[in-house]
Amino acid sequence: MEVMNETIVARYSDQDLREFEILISDKLKEAKQEFDYMKGRLSRRNDGDLDYNSGSKPMEDGAETAEKENLNQLAARQQKFIHQLELAMVRIKNKTYGVCIDTGKLIPVQRLKFVPHTQHSIEAKVKR
Repeated sequence: MEVMNETIVARYSDQDLREFEILISDKLKEAKQEFDYMKGRLSRRNDGDLDYNSGSKPMEDGAETAEKENLNQLAARQQKFIHQLELAMVRIKNKTYGVCIDTGKLIPVQRLKFVPHTQHSIEAKVKR
């Protein structure tokens, strides 16, 4: 912890931040790979729409549409997750990573390892 103007400001050490940076970097790489895979599947599905066979059955069309919508939703969620991980990397650079934005207290390491992009402690999350 650092002391500034007689106020105690809690933050993780530079060594801790480096460890979180590695963890988040790995998760970011994995998330981007998954997102690229989803985009590829969506792209192939869209290309398949050009070869639309008018003799297909309505049930198959409905299932295909539902699958495509589901894949779109998953891709959107993955994109949001990537953005949140990128913001966490910015917080690491600013040395504000791991500090709850509601309580100002350090978020426990176990929570950060489980949800590395979080900005809320369990205490703050429960109060919401």
